[in-house]
Amino acid sequence: MWLKPDEILLKNAFKLWVTEEDNEYFVLQRRRGYGEGGGGLTGLLVGTLDTVLDSTSKVAPYRILHHTPDSQVYWSIACGVTKEEIVQHWDWLQQNIMRTLSVFDSSEDITSFVQGKIRGLIAEEGKTSLVLEEDPEKFREALLRFEKWFELPPKEKLVTYYSCSYWRGKVPCQGWLYLSTNFLCFYSYLLGSEVKLIISWDEIWRLEKTSNVILTESIHVLANGEDHYFSMLMHLNETFVIMEQLADYSIKRLFDKEAFQREPALSDPLQITKRGLEAHAKSEQFRTFFRLPKEENLLEVHESFLWVPFSHFNTLGKICLSENYLCFASQDGSQCHVIIPMREVINVEKSDSSSRALTVCMRGKRALRFSEVRDYQRLANTIRSRCGISASPQHSASSETIRGECQSLLNHFEDNPEDVTLMVGQKDSSKAVSTEALMTVFHPQDVENLDPKMLKEKMKEQSWNIHFSEYGRGTSMFFTKKTRDLIVRGVPEALRGELWMLFSGAVNDMATHPGYYTDLVEQSLGTSTLATDEIERDLHRSLPEHPAFQSDTGISALRRVLTAYAYRNPKIGYCQAMNILTSVLLLYAKEEEAFWLLVAVCERMLPDYFNRRIIGALVDQAVFEDLIRENLPQLVEHMTDLSFFSSVSLSWFLTLFISVLPIESAVNVVDCFFYDGIKAILQLGLAVLDYNMGALISCHDDAEAVTILNKFFDSVTNKDSPLPPTVQQASVGNNDKASNFNVDITELIREAYEKYGNIRSEEVESSRKRNKLHVIQTLEDTTKQNVIRVVTQEVRFSPSHLDGLYNLFKRQHFLCCYWTMKSPALLHHDPSLAYLEQYQLGYQQFSVLFSLLEPWAFCSSKSPLSLWVFRLIDENQDGLVNFKEFCSALDTLYSGSFTNKLKFLFKLHLPPAFDLPEDGVIRKSPERGRGKVDLQAYLKQWQNEILKKEETIKDLPRINQTQFIQFSKTLYNIFHGDPEEESLYRAVAHVTSLLLRMEEVGRRLQEPISPSETTEPPDNAAAAAAVEEEPSTKDAPTSPESSGTSSSRNSQDAGTDLTETQWSFSFEQVIASLLNEPTIVRFFERPVDVQSKLGQARVAQLKLKANK
Repeated sequence: MWLKPDEILLKNAFKLWVTEEDNEYFVLQRRRGYGEGGGGLTGLLVGTLDTVLDSTSKVAPYRILHHTPDSQVYWSIACGVTKEEIVQHWDWLQQNIMRTLSVFDSSEDITSFVQGKIRGLIAEEGKTSLVLEEDPEKFREALLRFEKWFELPPKEKLVTYYSCSYWRGKVPCQGWLYLSTNFLCFYSYLLGSEVKLIISWDEIWRLEKTSNVILTESIHVLANGEDHYFSMLMHLNETFVIMEQLADYSIKRLFDKEAFQREPALSDPLQITKRGLEAHAKSEQFRTFFRLPKEENLLEVHESFLWVPFSHFNTLGKICLSENYLCFASQDGSQCHVIIPMREVINVEKSDSSSRALTVCMRGKRALRFSEVRDYQRLANTIRSRCGISASPQHSASSETIRGECQSLLNHFEDNPEDVTLMVGQKDSSKAVSTEALMTVFHPQDVENLDPKMLKEKMKEQSWNIHFSEYGRGTSMFFTKKTRDLIVRGVPEALRGELWMLFSGAVNDMATHPGYYTDLVEQSLGTSTLATDEIERDLHRSLPEHPAFQSDTGISALRRVLTAYAYRNPKIGYCQAMNILTSVLLLYAKEEEAFWLLVAVCERMLPDYFNRRIIGALVDQAVFEDLIRENLPQLVEHMTDLSFFSSVSLSWFLTLFISVLPIESAVNVVDCFFYDGIKAILQLGLAVLDYNMGALISCHDDAEAVTILNKFFDSVTNKDSPLPPTVQQASVGNNDKASNFNVDITELIREAYEKYGNIRSEEVESSRKRNKLHVIQTLEDTTKQNVIRVVTQEVRFSPSHLDGLYNLFKRQHFLCCYWTMKSPALLHHDPSLAYLEQYQLGYQQFSVLFSLLEPWAFCSSKSPLSLWVFRLIDENQDGLVNFKEFCSALDTLYSGSFTNKLKFLFKLHLPPAFDLPEDGVIRKSPERGRGKVDLQAYLKQWQNEILKKEETIKDLPRINQTQFIQFSKTLYNIFHGDPEEESLYRAVAHVTSLLLRMEEVGRRLQEPISPSETTEPPDNAAAAAAVEEEPSTKDAPTSPESSGTSSSRNSQDAGTDLTETQWSFSFEQVIASLLNEPTIVRFFERPVDVQSKLGQARVAQLKLKANK
């Protein structure tokens, strides 16, 4: 690797370098302790210095120095990990530089030329790969060390690196931590003790910051059952965040199959950078806070003041700009924030330069004034360009008019601060939908009804109207503490749908996708999938007591919304609990609005909730457990096992309390959820447990605790609900005389906010990331145990061996996914499939792993035999092999009887394994991920497996001459390299000759001899010769193509003259002949050290990929 020229004053400082070659201008040196003559005390000292010092020129074992005859100053210009690499650089200097240097007169000119040439080479190398790194020169040096120490595949992308200590027991090892796209690596070398650690991100169970008496602050990593601690980091928080982001990136990419198509910085695992990860994290936080669509990315951030009309002063905060939205949040994030869609902006005006202010004018006579914006001119131009506003001369007249309107608006507001309606505008109701909210249809409000509940409802509406007049209404409304206070008190029935759309961000989705829902309904109409079957089954279970869902109107609307969403997002499709949530959405929102609300909930607000494994809900349950430990210590002391609360609270999270509370109370919880997200559900869960603390502590078992919580939920009422009894759910406890108390939902929610409102959304998100790793790995471990339990019944491997095999199989599945987003294995991975089908290998992945594990080293990854084995064990012929099929093959080869092993080899040379064309690996590929599952096909497959009887040797077809010749060659390949190789070769030759003679004798007995046949047919002799030639050519390399053609060529040569006299053998003949050879029997009955094989495969698995 070429290095930026660096001055070295002493040529052989401390005698650490040995000169290998030199000339008038360059010196090639080898570092002591490397190569020939290395080792000893010098080697230990040099290795220690190389690890501790942060300089590649001191670390790499080879280097090239430049000097001139009349100078004592040397310049390091290149270094190398191997001698071959440094010799390449040396030869290049000899061929391209040495001749040119003779034309210079002075040493200064020579040195200047060499330095310029080397810098040019470095710049050319770094044009593509290092352009995004913060310090390309230092990064190149770190990359060299990373590649040298860990020998990972060249494609592996180093993201960043840090100096730190790694704790081995109670002893710290000072070294370097390297974070790459797929691996966490650490290296240390101190006085002969080398520590090398490589952990893939998908193996990590826990990643957290910890502290104790010895380690003041460290990063704890739990992987493969081992704890690892890293400390003494200069930037511990930054390191932890990057590690967290890389682990999360790996989980999303490998387990969730996230492609990051809308995020170029993460779409290619070969181009991941620290800067790209930071930008992704900021964009994610930005979208979450402002509830924006997934397509939005944070582009610019500007600090500024915003004139707040309701407070009559300028508040300090930040302007956040994305592709389609201009957002502002006050400095503490809670005082106020506002979202301005670019589609609403009609002009941007710049004021005088002294105030550095700009005014954003919107439709509906709205305007916002930002001041003290450092780069206000560029920001104004950016907003104009994104809104399509032209500042050209031909539009000057309209611009002047708009400027005048904006200025008059601001002047009017400053003169009349009480009249803020013009500043913030009114609701835009231009978007009309044909259908109405079901509550409007089935429970229209009676204007003349003036009972106390209706009066209170009108008072709530009035409070919200006053709020709208002060803070605005619609997409650009100010969100403040007062907004939350009104939410806690309860949203009026008439405004619920509108406010849910606004708070969730669904209003923006619907506005930017006109006609989308109608098109989806038309496209999904009449489709029949597993999802639609489940939807039909659950339609009448959705709020069955509500009149709206006792009629075809409500049921049809529910069917359309759920089916359209399943069509839109086949990855989720349909999951139980979606029907309950959608039913409530349809009560208060129009049909299209309910669809977009469902999109917001499933794809943004509750990520990963609604899939087969409900990972999101399990993660939030873990977060809930952490909050219980932190906020309810008394409960924790009494109930040390908090998993009970996880099982009880699952329905709370999945249905937002709708399934446990009466509908009139549950909608108040949904109000809070749409405003505060999952934080509102966590707070309410804590409040419920706190309210029942005494009863829970005194209970004796889980059943009693469940009864206590159920009675509590039955007692929750909404005393302000204007709904008639026919609409309200009947509480079970209301008919029980023992129920003498009621809890008002408004009071319960208020108490939740007062006691636990200090829980910050940022802390919840951080806890989600921390717990997601553990939840994912727990599910993966459960899958593994289920698979092993099924497979162990059919193979002779021990559970520990199956555990090791499963880890290798799964890792091989992921290895082809590490460096690409379009791996077939990644596309085939579907967590919703049966346990055995979750991880499968295509032919390429199978051949690599099988070559590492097969017992006789006869089947290299490029051998046609691996293809034949793959075809043989691929029972359903879908081009994929699952773990059970893989283990069955290995079990036969490792532990099978002599007969079973030979039968396996014999079947390799029969159809379907042998006679198919080389390019016909995948014959049919089942459609995955779209929810289209052929249940009849699955049932038929299970029936066949149940009825499948043990195959006997008599069931096997006969093997023809082409297949037999190849079978003999396979035996020769198996025996190659064995200590008894010659004896085994002679035994195979003897068996071959014996079988051919037996076949010839049998044919003569069965066929009448014609007068013309005076000599023996030559085909048997030719076949025997073809087989016996194999030992002399056993070392010749074979490829899938050449081997396949050679076998057919031999068969053609063997029977060219008499094609009609083809001979064949039965398996009984072959096995009987081989049993007469003790050497062959001994070879196949030799035991295999399974543990040793697994250990060797673990070490070689990554290196094999690196050497490809």
